[in-house]
Amino acid sequence: MVKTMEWQGQSLLLLDQTKLPSEIITILCKDYRRVGEAIKRLEVRGAPAIGAAAAFGMVLGWQELVSRYADFSQETLLIEFKKIKNFLLSTRPTAVNLGWAVEKIYKHAVAMINAQQSLKAIETSLGNLACKIYQEDIEVNRRIGIYGAALLPQQARILTHCNAGALATCGWGTALGVVRQAFLDGRLEMVYADETRPLLQGARLTAWELIEDNIPVTLITDNMAAWVMQTQHIDSVIVGADRIAANGDTANKIGTYGVALAAKY
Repeated sequence: MVKTMEWQGQSLLLLDQTKLPSEIITILCKDYRRVGEAIKRLEVRGAPAIGAAAAFGMVLGWQELVSRYADFSQETLLIEFKKIKNFLLSTRPTAVNLGWAVEKIYKHAVAMINAQQSLKAIETSLGNLACKIYQEDIEVNRRIGIYGAALLPQQARILTHCNAGALATCGWGTALGVVRQAFLDGRLEMVYADETRPLLQGARLTAWELIEDNIPVTLITDNMAAWVMQTQHIDSVIVGADRIAANGDTANKIGTYGVALAAKY
């Protein structure tokens, strides 16, 4: 399985997704500013991955504050920590996972300061919380995969759009988590991946990621989707979702709507 990031205690290693598939390059983030830059540049992308990266960015920010302002009052540290939170929020204002993750880390720091914990104890606890966010995302994705794969027929032929795989998450993937589980269960015949214009996440990321894991995949242009559904007997279309409303409405990458209409027909 492709690894999007690795926490190293004092730094965060990110896979640069803008270079895929031609180059596999990692970015060493030694401070929260570089994490924010990676989010802005789409070097790390996908809601869950962005959230986890931002959480680790908050930990790096706290480490920097403690080293620079150790003699300051804890109230002053919190004021400065809030500035770091707001900076990371500004890198992708519409990313719900990012906002959730940095707020979770910030509130935990506030609670520990109110409980009069030491700065070192707070640093350790914030690191553990960020790792928990990371690990829980992988576990959630695996459960999505198990539930989703159970809905598929034997020898399923699946169409995807955009990238909602390990690259977009902390690991395993949401939409592609279903595909991975189906492959492990022996229920998958072929994945047809839309190229996904204009940034080609399907061509650059989904197809590459599946090939890396030896999962059968055929890359198609976006305007082939309906024809492929008809001629290749597609069983299911599995895509990610940027938003899911309480009434079941979803919003996702441009191009998903046309695929949904063709699938319904």
